[in-house]
This record gives sequence, C-alpha cells and structure tokens, in this order.
Amino acid sequence: MILHVSGLDKFIPPFIKLIRDEFNEEDHCFWLSGSLEAYPLECKSDVYVCGGGLVGKIKGYVKLVRQLHAARKVILHGLFNIKVVLLLALCPWLLSKCYWVIWGGDLYQYKSAKKSLLSWVKEGLRRFVISRIGHLITYIEGDIELARQWYGAKGTHHECLMYLSNVVDSSLIAEPLGRPKDDASLNILVGNSADPSNNHLEVLERLLPYKDENIKIYIPLSYGDQGHADKVIKLGKSWFGEKLVPVTDFMPYETYVEFLKSIDISVFNHRRQQAMGNTITLLGMGKTVFMRTDVSQWCFLRNLGLKVCNVEGFTTELLDRERAMKNSAITRSYFSKDTLLKQYSKIFEG
Repeated sequence: MILHVSGLDKFIPPFIKLIRDEFNEEDHCFWLSGSLEAYPLECKSDVYVCGGGLVGKIKGYVKLVRQLHAARKVILHGLFNIKVVLLLALCPWLLSKCYWVIWGGDLYQYKSAKKSLLSWVKEGLRRFVISRIGHLITYIEGDIELARQWYGAKGTHHECLMYLSNVVDSSLIAEPLGRPKDDASLNILVGNSADPSNNHLEVLERLLPYKDENIKIYIPLSYGDQGHADKVIKLGKSWFGEKLVPVTDFMPYETYVEFLKSIDISVFNHRRQQAMGNTITLLGMGKTVFMRTDVSQWCFLRNLGLKVCNVEGFTTELLDRERAMKNSAITRSYFSKDTLLKQYSKIFEG
C-alpha cells in the first residue's frame, strides 16, 4: 500500500481522481485533513478525512500512525501540518520510506519563521524530519538545493511535475497569439492570489508609467489575505480607476483557463517559488511572463529554453510570434500529462 498524507487543497481532489483513473486504485489510500466543504471530492474506502473536534482528531492521528507503519511508501503532499511532522519525528524509522512532495510554501517556511520559542521548536522538528526523509519530489532543482542548504536534506531527488495544475492541456489552451488588435486593450495579469507574497503594490508602481495607455490590469484576489486584497483594490483604483479589475470570485478551472487566454502579459513578483501552474499555462499559450530572477523557477525555466522576462526591466513589449511559438512548444512537450504519469509510475514502482 502507498499512503498519501495531505491537507485538503485545490490540488488534491484532481490528484486523487488521477490516481483512481490511471493507477491501481487498490494500491493507494489517502489520509487527509481539512474541509470537504471547501474542497469536495468523492469519498470512497481509499480516502480517510481526519474528523473535527478533539476526539475526532485523536482518532484520526491514531489511525495515521497505524497507516504510516503499514504503508510500503508514504507520499507527504507538503509539510505544513506540524502534527504530522511531530509524529514523523517521534517515529524516525519511518522516514526512509517517505517521499516529500515539495510545494514551495512548506520549504520557504525557513525564511518566514518568526523569532519565537514556538517557531524555534517547530523549525527544529522540521529540520530533524526533513534531514532524514528518504526521498524528495519536485521538478525544480533549485528547491532541492534550498532544502539541502536550509534543512540538511539528504534524500534522493525524484523529478516530477507533481500535480495536474502543472500540466498543459493542449485541448484547452489557445494557440499562441501575436499582438492584440490596435483597438483592443493590453491585458495585464498581476499575481495569482491575495497573498501579500505577490507583492502587488510593487508591481502597480511599475505599471504607473503606463496608466494613460490602453491597458486593463487584472488582479486575482479570490483567495488569500482579504485585508491585503482590500488594500490592493483601494490603492489600485485610486491610481488606475476602472482600468484596474479585481478578480474576487473563484472560477472553475475551465473558466479560469478561458480568462487566461485573454491575458497578454503576466507579472509574478513573488520572492519564492509560487504560481507555477499559472506560469506554465501562460507560457503554453505563448504569453509574455515577467518574474523575479532570484527565485528558483527562473533558472529552471530558462534552462528548459523558455523565454521569461525580468520584472526589474518591465515593459509592455510582447514576445514576438516566433518566440511565443517556441515557448509554447517547449511547454507543451515537457509539462504534459504523459510526463507526469511516467514520473509517478517510476516513483510508485521503484
């Protein structure tokens, strides 16, 4: 049995469906924590959701300990749950069969940890566990280097796209386009959520020289820090008026892909690995993507032969059609469902 341990998140229901559809369902089971209301999925015998309340949680974590010991392999989808980290620290003999799927935010907790006793204890537990985990899963080599540098990780690296959000569905995305028509607005996407790590305000300042041009600025703010979202909307409206369009309603995947087709330029100003699903889809569409050069995905994308632009040198100049087509071809080739399935087959069977 392969045990998957995860918090419920938007990536998980599609991942469970992928496992059920493409692999032997009887070989996998899922221990989940979180809200099924927020992220509904079809619950079968292969899925256990840790209950609410003290008693439910105690039963859930007792079950997890049993499943951890019974499993042939343990796939840890992110290392955010400190209770799971604690259990693994108390059972270090389990760590050699654990595979950490590195999400990004779990890795970068190293930089965001507060200077407090509680934070020091949590980081100590994380270092103990991460340094002993047998296997590390990501497609970004830079994140492996950081895990080794920050936490002393020694596990074997398995290259894997991780989730369907990192797969380009050629049937859903448009062919790469050239410049918008003369009478059409230049549509600019800023960030991927209401999280302050998007550094929206810095981007809006960079866009100020273009405020009198025919532009539309779209900012996804449907999830994340709503206090920060309100601040972004207030300031953005004062600077750009109706040219700033906050996207505050959550869109189904297909609807969101259609929305991305209308974007000409995207600006991701994160200081860590983030928004990769958006980045990959936009590159597959031949869109112009700006990001910081000091994030791990910058070198990864450039090494694939993709043209991504430095946010420090932002302009409204779009990629030419030839370059856009090349970006699209590279993206569709590497970030494919076939690649994802082959990578997981190797991980599950190894």
